[in-house]
Amino acid sequence: MIETCQKLAKTKTGVLLVLERTNKLDFIANSGDTMNALVNQPILESIFYKNSPLHDGATIIRDNHIIATRVILPVSDSTDIPARFGLRHRAGIGVTEKTDAVCILVSEETGEISYIKDGSFVLFKDNAELIEKLNKDLSE
Repeated sequence: MIETCQKLAKTKTGVLLVLERTNKLDFIANSGDTMNALVNQPILESIFYKNSPLHDGATIIRDNHIIATRVILPVSDSTDIPARFGLRHRAGIGVTEKTDAVCILVSEETGEISYIKDGSFVLFKDNAELIEKLNKDLSE
């Protein structure tokens, strides 16, 4: 999953992945298209390909399976989010404020990969550290 985000970041392809933890996300997933696919690079790339009909919105992942695409997320109302962050970032923050999910996103503008947990950006120095933090958070 992180390798796919790295690859898509190089082309500034927007990505919004929501990884379910203990709070079930069915109430959000129902706003999108139901899927049942094992997470893998070709499927993620095809979902987030710029001309794909599945590109808009978030993709929800539960237990290493994609359960929904084109999902509409709750957007954060926080006024503390810097103006340089767009709707994708506000949605990632919003869903992690309202649930215990974590979010990985790639900015279309900068190609930067962000990791969001509990409504805040989690800093990481490299992809190895991101993978370590993600594995830790998903095992809690």
